[in-house]
Order: sequence, then C-alpha cells, then structure tokens
Amino acid sequence: MRVLSVLLPASIGALLAVMILAPLSPRGEISFLLDRNKVAILQDRLSLMTAMYRGEDDRGRNFSVNAGSVVQRSAREDVVQMRDITARVMLNDGPAILTTDAGAYNFARQFIAVAGLVNFETSDGYRMVTRGASIDMGKQRLTSVGRVEGRIPAGTFMADRIMADLEARTVALDGHARLRMEPGKMRMP
Repeated sequence: MRVLSVLLPASIGALLAVMILAPLSPRGEISFLLDRNKVAILQDRLSLMTAMYRGEDDRGRNFSVNAGSVVQRSAREDVVQMRDITARVMLNDGPAILTTDAGAYNFARQFIAVAGLVNFETSDGYRMVTRGASIDMGKQRLTSVGRVEGRIPAGTFMADRIMADLEARTVALDGHARLRMEPGKMRMP
C-alpha cells in the first residue's frame, strides 16, 4: 500500500508532464515558403463543381442551367465547358427540362452547343431526343445537326434534323421525315 501511495501520484505527475510537453516537441514537420514566380499556373481560369446559371429568356421568363462541372478557359471568353447539364425553362404551358452529358454554354448569348445526345421533355407530353444540337435559351429554339426522334400528344416523328420553336411547339423536320399521327389526339389551341 505504501508503495502504491507513492507510485500512483508520481505516475499521474509524470503523465501530466508528458501531456503538457508533447505538443511542444518537434515531430518532423516541414515548413516552407513558395516563390510566386516559380509556382505552376493552371491552364483553367475557372473550374467549378455543381454550378448553376440563372437567366431570363427574351420574354422575361426564368430559366436555369445546372452542371455537374464547369471549366472556363479564360476570363476573356464568354464560353464555359459544362458536364452533366440540366436546363430548366418556363414555357407558357408549364416547365420543360433539357438534359445532356456535355456541352459548351455561351452565357453572353444564352446559347448551348451540344455534340452528344440531347433529351428534351415538357410537362404536357412533348419529348424528343437528338444528337448534336444548338439551343438558344433566350429565344427558346433548338436546332439539331443529327437525327431526331420524338413524341407529341398526337403521335411520333423522326427526321435527319429538326428546327424547333420550344415555346410555340412548332417543329420543322428536314431529311427523311416521318410522322405518325393518332386520330383524335390532335389538340387545337
């Protein structure tokens, strides 16, 4: 008992001393200063993850362009390269969604250029899929450079190219156009 009565307080004192002095001891950390003239400069001017751009079309209705990642090469350029794009536009008959894997967005002209697949869908049943397109967000027009397939409430269509006014729900099909209408399904305004 006598040994423990001397040994326990001494070990507690030693433990406290180690706890106080341990943070002050060197642990192999290295400090350095960077010379700003010798640091590597990134090629990208701006790089973001999960970006959103909001704007208004020519009629003052809101739209948004969301992207999983964005890269702007230079502050002088109005074009950003985007991945995982989802654009939401308000039309007179409700919202519409445009999705694609990648594209270039010119935020000064409110214009998206896409080389791959573009999916477009409205809340009232209009759908189309095309490869390669230019989308004017301000005028709400889509022009494809590749084959298009789509569905409207009155039937289905396909063609080599399409020019679409998204707001007016009018399309001009170009090259090998096929349209299949279902009787009685055409809605008149």
